[in-house]
Amino acid sequence: MIELHYWPTPNGRKVTIMLEECGLEYTIIPVDIYIGDQFKPEFLRISPNNRMPAIVDHDPIGGGEPLSVFESGAILEYLADKTGKFLPKEGAGRYRALQWVHWQMANLGPMMGNANHFKNYGKALVDDVELLAYGEKRFVGEVDRLAGVMDAHLSANRYLAGDEYTIADMITWPWARLIPNMIYEGSWDNVPNLSRWSYEVGRRPAVDKCFRMHSDWGSRERTEEEEKARRELFFNQDAEKVRKYREAAAKKG
Repeated sequence: MIELHYWPTPNGRKVTIMLEECGLEYTIIPVDIYIGDQFKPEFLRISPNNRMPAIVDHDPIGGGEPLSVFESGAILEYLADKTGKFLPKEGAGRYRALQWVHWQMANLGPMMGNANHFKNYGKALVDDVELLAYGEKRFVGEVDRLAGVMDAHLSANRYLAGDEYTIADMITWPWARLIPNMIYEGSWDNVPNLSRWSYEVGRRPAVDKCFRMHSDWGSRERTEEEEKARRELFFNQDAEKVRKYREAAAKKG
């Protein structure tokens, strides 16, 4: 049995897609990032970066004690190795997939997160209009560039790693599907090959199921005080602000 510590965000959905595609038995443990579950000592012991998703595999590769893995890229690679699915065990095909996994982790995900911050959250946090405009232009522009990278690649390839659907597609789709909302005002016209890929991946039963699963968890209305507390949790963290959580996790570990 695999425990998935999860919230229905693009990063969380990467892992549910892989679990469903592989047909693995798993149970979801909610990590409500809006109320600070990510800072609880028991979660920090398996995900020291206080970010979900994370898994605990009670039947790990090679046997032994339960194994915890954090970071979505590492989780998908682990599950691929465990099941022998969606990632070649060796050879060029493995590295064609892994390079796109790392590309998503280092580029598309972080840049879309930054673009979303300046475009949708910054106005409530920063009064400097010029600073906000610069941040939005910088990161939305980078998302536009990355969309172009994918579109060009997918003009010659069915999937990111070539002809076969792999963890590279699973890890990228939950973020890539949001690109029109970020830069093209709902239109895929500028990136037709990326659009074709997104539609094809999104029609897979496991992907469609995971996209809809628990989508209501983060949608309830919150009071002004709750929203203020959420912003404090999400933004402007530093080592000192989270020190007490890490110390508590270390003492109970």
